[in-house]
Amino acid sequence: MKPKFIVLDLDGTLLNSKKQVSQRNLFALQKVKTEDIHIIFATARPPRNVKYEDINLFSFGTVVFYNGGLFQCNVTNREIHYSISKKLVASIFDYCLSVDPESNMSVEVKDEWFTYKSLDYREMMKITKNPTIISIEKLKTFDCTKILITDCHDSEHIMNKFGDQVNIISTDDGKLIQIMSLEASKENAVKYLIESLGYKMSDVMCFGDDFNDLGLFQSCGSSIAMGNAIKELKEIASEITETNDNDGVALILERILGISQMQGSLS
Repeated sequence: MKPKFIVLDLDGTLLNSKKQVSQRNLFALQKVKTEDIHIIFATARPPRNVKYEDINLFSFGTVVFYNGGLFQCNVTNREIHYSISKKLVASIFDYCLSVDPESNMSVEVKDEWFTYKSLDYREMMKITKNPTIISIEKLKTFDCTKILITDCHDSEHIMNKFGDQVNIISTDDGKLIQIMSLEASKENAVKYLIESLGYKMSDVMCFGDDFNDLGLFQSCGSSIAMGNAIKELKEIASEITETNDNDGVALILERILGISQMQGSLS
């Protein structure tokens, strides 16, 4: 049976290692769109970092940002934003700097990115623009969508201290710690969106590769782990597909839609 919804992570899933959507994946998405199947893209990325020359994601479906911290529901016509209070942001900053002064921290406030010292994230995050530098005092005055921590030598102490107050995820082979509101998760965002249309999580097929997809895999009717996914996802997945560099998403979509691989100039 075809799913009513398909939820796609971006990095490591729909996107290949060059951060591109291959022609084969793009063709598969176009076919999904004609089948009256809803598409939701669920990513850790902010809005500014989901704009590509080769594909307009918004033309295919809804985009969930910041692991569920920010999204638009077209049915209720509401922007949903789950933020971390400025008081808690200040507590997290003060604690992290006291136990690991070498860790680097920045914050996202909706689609704006701030830090308190000069940091170059361009290579690590494959981006073109670094965060805006402001004073740490000013930074602590924001209710933040997400806190990002890199170069942290021991994330366990953060989990132990704040794990019951915020949603903490370690991704990118432990190089990046992402902290969000307890309400912010991919699965909560997807649940909100599909229930607004009268559907259930059992109607959803999801694709993912990293720790921030675990909740989706535990909640959706079927789950597809990429060949490059972490073992924790593969262990609970309904199925394991090819890697993101070998069009693992298209491979599954072609099968469930009963379509042939696009011939010709496929990448």
